[in-house]
Amino acid sequence: MGRTVTVAVCTLNQWAMDFDGNCRRILQSIQEAKDAGATYRSGPELEICGYSCEDHFYESDTLLHSWEVLAGLLKSSICEDILIDIGMPVMHKNVTYNCRVAFLNRRILLIRPKMRLCEDGNYRESRWFSPWTKERMVEDYFLPRMISQVTGQTVVPFGDAVIATRDTCVGFEICEELWHPASNHIPMSLDGVEIIANGSGSYFELRKAYVTVDLVKSATFKAGGCYMFSNLRGCDGGRLYFNGGSSITLNGNILNRGKQFALEDVEVTVATFDLEDIRNYRNSIRSRSHAAAASESYPRVKVDFALTPENLMSNPPDRPLDGVQDVYGDDDGQSRLIYHTAEEEIAMAPACWLWDYLRRSCQGGFFLPLSGGVDSSSSACIVYSMCEMIVESVNKRDIQVLADIRKIVGDCEYVPVDPKQLCNTILVTCYMETENSSAETKARAAELANQIGSYHHGVVIDTAISAILGIFQQVTKLTPRFKVQGGSPRENLALQNVQARLRMVIAYLFAQLMLWVRGRPGGLLVLGSGNVDEALRGYLTKYDCSSADINPIGGIAKNDLKKFLLYFRRKHGISALSSILEAPPTAELEPLQAGQLAQLDEVDMGMTYKELSIFGRLRKQNCSGPFTMFCRLVHMWDHCTPKEVADKVKHFYRCYAINRHKMTILTPSCHAETYSPDDNRFDHRPFLYNHNWKWQFTAIDKQVRIMRKKVYLASSSKISECERKRCAAEVTSRLHHTCENVIHCGARSHIQRKVWRVARKMACKG
Repeated sequence: MGRTVTVAVCTLNQWAMDFDGNCRRILQSIQEAKDAGATYRSGPELEICGYSCEDHFYESDTLLHSWEVLAGLLKSSICEDILIDIGMPVMHKNVTYNCRVAFLNRRILLIRPKMRLCEDGNYRESRWFSPWTKERMVEDYFLPRMISQVTGQTVVPFGDAVIATRDTCVGFEICEELWHPASNHIPMSLDGVEIIANGSGSYFELRKAYVTVDLVKSATFKAGGCYMFSNLRGCDGGRLYFNGGSSITLNGNILNRGKQFALEDVEVTVATFDLEDIRNYRNSIRSRSHAAAASESYPRVKVDFALTPENLMSNPPDRPLDGVQDVYGDDDGQSRLIYHTAEEEIAMAPACWLWDYLRRSCQGGFFLPLSGGVDSSSSACIVYSMCEMIVESVNKRDIQVLADIRKIVGDCEYVPVDPKQLCNTILVTCYMETENSSAETKARAAELANQIGSYHHGVVIDTAISAILGIFQQVTKLTPRFKVQGGSPRENLALQNVQARLRMVIAYLFAQLMLWVRGRPGGLLVLGSGNVDEALRGYLTKYDCSSADINPIGGIAKNDLKKFLLYFRRKHGISALSSILEAPPTAELEPLQAGQLAQLDEVDMGMTYKELSIFGRLRKQNCSGPFTMFCRLVHMWDHCTPKEVADKVKHFYRCYAINRHKMTILTPSCHAETYSPDDNRFDHRPFLYNHNWKWQFTAIDKQVRIMRKKVYLASSSKISECERKRCAAEVTSRLHHTCENVIHCGARSHIQRKVWRVARKMACKG
């Protein structure tokens, strides 16, 4: 038994530019860390100002207020006798850096700037920050006067350094540096840094949870040491959901890990470990020891402070957890780790994102046009999932969640005890019926609303549609007709769009006034229900009911939504979802034929949802243009001929180009899939294309011709000698016929005709 250290990583639900709330949550996390016996506390990236300040980082106000918050933290008695590092932007020599600021007992020890910036996915860090490129170098940083008055310091070290306490050494990585191929934790560990803290802003994507777990385990397995990973949680003002999962890892094993999805604003994860375990582990890897002996040294900031207690036997070290992901209690009282399925992630991540948006927007709930299809039903079920999480948090005595829900419903005595009852309070659903709607979809919507408890209405909007068309007829003296009534494609599309757009107008009217009808203050947020595949294809009407305030499923694929509803049906016993899942997807905007649906989404789109997902991943994740996509798919889709694959690819890219402009006005949605076409941050591309793709499609057509020729040659070479002889014998017996007769009478295909020509020549030669 050597020296044990207790450290704390913090998961915070921060909000961009909410300096007061952010400061309050930071102080709470520090207090909880101290109460748990920690002597070192680390927090997430840019926790003082919030990660998603974006162009506010250009403003001097953001830097000023960050320093003001830090001054308040330095003066607070809560921050005494514990080593703390905190995330904030800092300008040094007129350059803004994303930094960690380490301090102890009213003295700043080190300002460590980020060295590797993140530029992929939704990240655009170099727009606001510059990387620190001076490895193992520090410079003097002249502190603002407001800080000097608190600390008594004029200058502090700024740069790539580590902190040496009396008993150990602490170093820093910031988010992307863990992901980078040349991670800083390797040279730091070789130089004897035993504890590495990473303040991170890692956001949620489906099926991504294992990534950070694998990275921190791999880092400490190779290099030894303790890795403290602190992450943000929640929606801090944008499309991203930061998914927590802060962890403490030792020598390749997870000691403790925070929850990935929760409504708590502050979660402190603590672990105790033995420094001697790090030293023994590293020393036993001889190749590492030899490399460490020759390693370059980091500048060390020496501090007269120990992370370990005087009593060697005070805190026993924690045992490693046995898996990965969120922590739950076993029957024997021991913690274990598990993975969430994608269906569970869909149930929780967008629900948490919705909760943050609802409580921070000061609205009274949600309004959802509920059509009875998979998409709108998924949005409704995610709201129900949110209600379930709220009730669970209240039952666990989360006073912040209780205060927030009371504010939302406008009742200071309200206590939610049942998700269904809460859903009835904050979710209004509405089936907007037209003459083209079927009785089946209306019934499915009503049944689902009843089972989840939403406050539901059905309205007929044909009068509004007739009124709009009447204006057009009055001006033009013309009456547009549907295709089945003999109308042109233009008329058919216009008549569909007017229905969809009126649903959006009616949705906003009801959202503004339904709480007034129910005798409550405030308004409702309109929820969208367009999935990521339809957005990619452009299979939506601009400014229709897909246009809303926010969209919980806008980043999720259709096939994933179906799997989610299957999971949700099993978990909650929502039988209404069975008929919803069995029904074919339809917009119900064209007239019924004999009372039956005549319009199906996949027929309208000219492609299946499964094909759309494949197109999306190849386009975004694999960086495929039309030609490369064809080359990949022609091998993947062996059930199609090259010509059929080419036609599918060209059809997709034509539709994508024609409808790309719709991506500029997509309803903000919770980012989930890696191939989202969201034009706002994730998918930066033109919105005006030459939809003919002449050069690209010509390249595809050329490749199709080449492949046809190869197939023909291969088929010709596979014809057996026996077949050639049989053909020759048959041709010989018919030599009295002309060449044309031989070719056309005896052959049934191009290849056979070619072979017969050869056989005829052979026969003629004897």
